[in-house]
Amino acid sequence: MKHTARQLVTVISLMMAAAGAAAASEIPQIVKQDGRFALMVDGAPFVVLGGQAQNSSNYPLALNKVFAAVQDMHANTLEIPVAWEQIEPVEGKFDFSYVDTLVAEARKNKVRLVLLWFGTWKNTGPSYTPEWVKFNNARFPRMVAKDGKLTYCLSPQGEETLKADKKAFVALMAHIKKIDEAQRTVIMMQVENEVGTYGFVRDFSPTAEALFNQPVPQVVLDHKKPLVPLAKTGTWKQVYGDYADEYFHAYSIASYIEDIAKAGRAVYNLPMYVNNSQRDSTENPVMPWKDNFASGGPNYDVIDIYRAAAPHIDFAGPDIYGPDWKKFTASMNLFQRKDNPLMVPEMSNAAEYVRYTYLVLGRGAIGFSPFGIDYADYSNFPLGHKAIDKTMVEPFGKIYAAFRPMERQWARWAFEGRTYGVAEGDDRQPQTFDMKGWKATISFREWQFGEREYFKKVTDLPAGTEIPNGGVSIAQIGDNEFVIIGQRARVKIDHAEGKPSMWARVEEGHYDAAGKWIMERNWNGDQTDYGLNLTGNPVVLKVKLGTY
Repeated sequence: MKHTARQLVTVISLMMAAAGAAAASEIPQIVKQDGRFALMVDGAPFVVLGGQAQNSSNYPLALNKVFAAVQDMHANTLEIPVAWEQIEPVEGKFDFSYVDTLVAEARKNKVRLVLLWFGTWKNTGPSYTPEWVKFNNARFPRMVAKDGKLTYCLSPQGEETLKADKKAFVALMAHIKKIDEAQRTVIMMQVENEVGTYGFVRDFSPTAEALFNQPVPQVVLDHKKPLVPLAKTGTWKQVYGDYADEYFHAYSIASYIEDIAKAGRAVYNLPMYVNNSQRDSTENPVMPWKDNFASGGPNYDVIDIYRAAAPHIDFAGPDIYGPDWKKFTASMNLFQRKDNPLMVPEMSNAAEYVRYTYLVLGRGAIGFSPFGIDYADYSNFPLGHKAIDKTMVEPFGKIYAAFRPMERQWARWAFEGRTYGVAEGDDRQPQTFDMKGWKATISFREWQFGEREYFKKVTDLPAGTEIPNGGVSIAQIGDNEFVIIGQRARVKIDHAEGKPSMWARVEEGHYDAAGKWIMERNWNGDQTDYGLNLTGNPVVLKVKLGTY
C-alpha cells in the first residue's frame, strides 16, 4: 500500500500525539534508582518548584489571591489544603465544589497541585475536623493525659475517628480520580498535617495502655533498633526503655495514617507523604522526649517506625522554620535517606531562607515549597516574611524563573545523581564539594573583580549581602561540563587531581521548551578571570573546562 509524503507526515504526527497523550495519562509516582528518587509526572522526572498557600485560603473566593502570588513566584506547583470540615460539613454529605474550582483554576494557571489533607490532625490538633467530630468525645475520643485528664487532640486509638476520616479521604480520592485522571493536575497528596502532640507524650487511655503493654510488633523490631540495647523482644517499655512512649505514639499515629493512605491509594494511587514539625536536628545524642517537640510525629528519629507502620506513605518531609544554617543542613542529612526521598514540603518564606532553594534543589530533592504564598491579609511573622506583597515572593520567584525552563532536565540530572548545592552559611565562609573529577569552591561576599588580597583596604561590602543569601546549584552534565545556577556567590572549579585547568567556555543562556540550550552570550576576560561571579540576579551558565 502506497502513501503520499503528506499522508506519512499525518500518520507520524498522530503517532507522536498518541505517545504524548499516553505519557500525560501516566499516573504520578515516585521511583527509586541507586538510592535516589524521582517524582515521575507525565512519565518523566519532575521537580516541585512549589509554594504553599496559607491554611485558610482553601475556598473558591480566596483563590484569586493565591494564584496571583503563585504566578509572581513562577512556581510550577501549588500546595494547598483540602479540609475535612469543608468537604463533609454534614456527615455523609460531601461537597467537592471547592476541589472542582481549585483544579479548574490550577489548569487555567498552568500549575500542578499537591493537596494537603487536613483531617484528624492539623498541627497536631483537630481544628479542621467537622463540628460533628470536634465535640463528640464519646464517639471520637480525645487522648487522655498521664494524669487522666482529656487533652486537646484526638486519640489515634479512636476506631470511629479513623473510620470517619478514612471514609472522607477515600471520597476525596475518588472525586479527584473522576475529575482529574486524564489530565493529572493533582500530582501528590499529603495525608494529615504535622501530626503528633505538643505537651503530651502519648495517649494513656485504657485502650492505649493495653496496647502499650503488649509486645512490640515484629515489623517495628525489624526496622527500629533501640538506641540503648535492652530486651530484644517484649513490651514497648522493655524494648525501648525511656524512648518507649514516643515510639509507641509514633507507631500508633503511623498505623492510623497507613489505614487512610492504603484505602485512598486503592481508589486512586497517587504518591502520598507526611510532613512534620521538627525536633532539634543537631541534638547529639538523640534524647527521649522531654516536652520539647511534637511527640509521635514523623521526626527523623522515628522515620524507621513510620516506614514499618505506614508502607503506603512514600516519605516523611521536614517543615523548617529555623533559619540556622547548621540545623538546616543537618535536617537535609537526616531526611535524605536511601529509603526516604528528600522534599521540603513547607518552609518559612522569610528572606533568610531564600538561599536554601539552591541547597535543597542541588541535593537532588524532588520538591521544595515555602509557606504562606498568597496575598491574603495575614502574615506569620516572625516565622515568616512581614509584608504581604510581591517583596515576599519575588526573591524566590527570581530563582524559580531561572530554574523553570530547565525543570525537567534538572529533575533528570538529580535522579541521575549529577546535582550539587550549597547555601551561604551563617559564618559567611567558603564551601567546597567534590564532583566527578572536579572540585568546586563557592565563596561569598566577593566583588565581581579581583581577589580580596588585592584590595585589603576596601572595607565596603557588595550590596544585598547584609544577611546570608548566597547560594549555588550545579549539575555535572558531562565529564567536564556543568550547568551552574546561583546568586551572590563566586564559583571556582579545579581539577580533582590538581592538573592545571581553565575555562574552555562559559555560556550564559537558557533552555527552551524543547530542552535545547540557547546561548545568550559567552563570558570571558574580566567575567572569568576571578572565578564565575554571580550577582543578586540568578543566572544560568553552561560551562566547559579543560586541562593543559
